[in-house]
Amino acid sequence: MNIAVIGTGYVGLVTGACFSEFGVNVTCVDKDLEKIKRLEGGEIPIFEPGLEEIVRRNYQAGRLAFTTDTAEAVRQSLVVFIAVPTPPQADGSTDLSYVDTVARTIGEHLNGYKVIVTKSTVPVGTATRVRETISEAAREFGNERYHFSIASNPEFLREGSAVEDFLRPDRVVVGAEDDEAVAILRDLYKPLYLIEVPFVVTNITTSELIKYASNAFLATKISFINEVANLCEAVGGDVHVVARAMGLDGRISSKFLHAGPGFGGSCFPKDTVSLVQFSREFGVPQRIAEAVCEVNLAQRERMVEKIVALVDGDVSGKLIGVLGLSYKPNTDDVRESPSIDIIRRLQDRGARVRCFDPQAMHTAARELKDVQFCTDPYTTATGCHALVLATEWNEFRLLDLDRLRAELVEPVLVDLRNVYDPRQMQAQGFRYAGVGRSVVG
Repeated sequence: MNIAVIGTGYVGLVTGACFSEFGVNVTCVDKDLEKIKRLEGGEIPIFEPGLEEIVRRNYQAGRLAFTTDTAEAVRQSLVVFIAVPTPPQADGSTDLSYVDTVARTIGEHLNGYKVIVTKSTVPVGTATRVRETISEAAREFGNERYHFSIASNPEFLREGSAVEDFLRPDRVVVGAEDDEAVAILRDLYKPLYLIEVPFVVTNITTSELIKYASNAFLATKISFINEVANLCEAVGGDVHVVARAMGLDGRISSKFLHAGPGFGGSCFPKDTVSLVQFSREFGVPQRIAEAVCEVNLAQRERMVEKIVALVDGDVSGKLIGVLGLSYKPNTDDVRESPSIDIIRRLQDRGARVRCFDPQAMHTAARELKDVQFCTDPYTTATGCHALVLATEWNEFRLLDLDRLRAELVEPVLVDLRNVYDPRQMQAQGFRYAGVGRSVVG
């Protein structure tokens, strides 16, 4: 089977590479010629564990190809995945202009039956919009005689473990309106049947909504435990113990019950806001999701206040070190990263900032101004009035605390990920603050 994946961003590249790992012939398409040349040369534009090896192996085997020629990729393929960006607009709604452009191109170059699949996260009703756009372009270019199907196949890839998530997913969701499309997509995902992955086959509207409901629920768990953490600080509780006890209840589970600076990344912030926005259009406001967004933004300012409090109430002119710039470990993605937002807020208060991240400094450099990028945690701490642990990379979990304290002007560690034990930090001579745990020093 020949398939095309249009868009070589995070979702598109992982999707195309992993389908080629199944033995499918895949053409990945992007309008960025320089990016395509880099991919052909074996250079992966994102950091994702395991992805480089899969791309290299399947490209060399001839199962994976890269091109800027969307028209030819469409003509050669039975299944076309739309995996282009769907960024938020100023009002929180989803920008579908890239989807529209791809849909029109598909309609222009229809040359036989095809299944057109939205892989990008799109609001409810987008599949209808794609169908109408393709049909309109097909009529305009004399291709209306060719039949096509529309389907929805949302992705559930976690950055940092996306390859594993694709090859061994919790579930595969397929939304389609005709049996032919369902049969083709089942055949495409056939290797996953062998490992008994659950398949959810439903209508397109339900499929589109599943992704939003899933992400909004996970975001809700994060904002909920952060609110509990704030209460713990006020009353003297320990959110670690609260979250552990909650998570032992099988109805709740421990996942996503980790207090911190709030959620970030390319999905949770965008998708939760988009759900809030498009639900209003249907007259069904999502009040819990609205509150989740508000809590998440407030949590970042609360983290800034926590840092300021430990440096005697004023960061103006003081040097603050920050460990971690990506929104989570094992990725170089800094989109909506709490760390980036916190750094900017500290700078607004007059702080000078130096920072280190194992993978994300090149991406953060495009987002931050007037910061010093360092080579390791200890040079980051040198001369600082406080050190902030903002992303829980594994290499930050066993830092040499004696060396760290010696590098700092003041022994202040603000642990926004609760990596360290407050009692240990007190014993090591630090003024320490976690999230939802006692501040000691």
